Amino acid sequence: MPQTFDSLRTLMAHGFDAVIDVRSPAEFAEDHIPGAINLPALSNAQRAEVGTLYKQVSAFDARKVGAAMVARNVADHVDGPLSQHDGSWQPLVYCWRGGQRSGSFASILQQIGWRADTIKGGYQTYRRLVHEALYIDPLPHRLILLDGYTGTAKTALLHLLSQRGVQIVDLEGLAAHRGSLLGGIAGGQPAQKGFESALAQAFMDLDPEKPTIIEAESSKIGQIVLPKQIWAAMTAAPRIEVTAPLAARAAFLTEAYADIIADTDLLRDRLQPIRNLRGHDVVDGWETMLDNGDFNALATALMDQHYDSAYARSRKAGDRVWLGEVHADTLDAAGRARVADDISALIATL
Repeated sequence: MPQTFDSLRTLMAHGFDAVIDVRSPAEFAEDHIPGAINLPALSNAQRAEVGTLYKQVSAFDARKVGAAMVARNVADHVDGPLSQHDGSWQPLVYCWRGGQRSGSFASILQQIGWRADTIKGGYQTYRRLVHEALYIDPLPHRLILLDGYTGTAKTALLHLLSQRGVQIVDLEGLAAHRGSLLGGIAGGQPAQKGFESALAQAFMDLDPEKPTIIEAESSKIGQIVLPKQIWAAMTAAPRIEVTAPLAARAAFLTEAYADIIADTDLLRDRLQPIRNLRGHDVVDGWETMLDNGDFNALATALMDQHYDSAYARSRKAGDRVWLGEVHADTLDAAGRARVADDISALIATL
């Protein structure tokens, strides 16, 4: 009988030896249960072929052709990645709706002698539970935002805080984006659904009774939109501000954005959308610095002429609770370590 789960936490604590996603690789790439392995019952091309048969010929023909494909694919999985498991192995199998693909796959595994089961409702059940956790149910965690001007090493400080035993969630890391116009990362961002799965998992791994530190962000990180309840908790959360001299921030940005600086054509392209906001003369000046290889001056100008004014405006918007300020004289490795120690000490008093 398919397994029924009434919360994301109970699903993630399923107790099975493995979770097998039998959807196509394309479906799996967009999103999947964290920790699941992809053993497709149908490949991308096969799924498209069966779908075409269903629409253009008949449901019977689609099921007949699909069944033969599934049987061959499951046989390959049994001979390959599943071949090392003994008779006590107990996998949990799911497909899109918990229907034919997962049912057929699990049935073959059961005939072998493995204690396979399926998820009632399949991936759709999982997505509903993720949606409830991030969009419906209030977030039970106590958030504190790490705030500060661009270049104050907030993301790097988050990970140093984690090393000191402080609970964190790295939104930019999960979104694969550094949260600014220049913040794209090679490889691109995950799908929105994939981000939400990783985010829900990150919060489930934390203790709601302890404070969780998150970098202050806008409601979008690149193309990723922060879910409703996460954003609601962030807008109400108190903040710790990190301050540092402009020169220290510029030096850190030059270090942190080394991958962008290495591709001057890409960096030039990313500067262009600011022309309508800051004017052609300003951006032309930035391009001259880029052409001259003066990246520290470029970082200084970007913050002084663009990012800082935007941050100052946002800082005035709305009522914000400030828990304290931590100043960094430098933001090199030693400076970041000192700031992380100071923030950790401050959090311990809250």
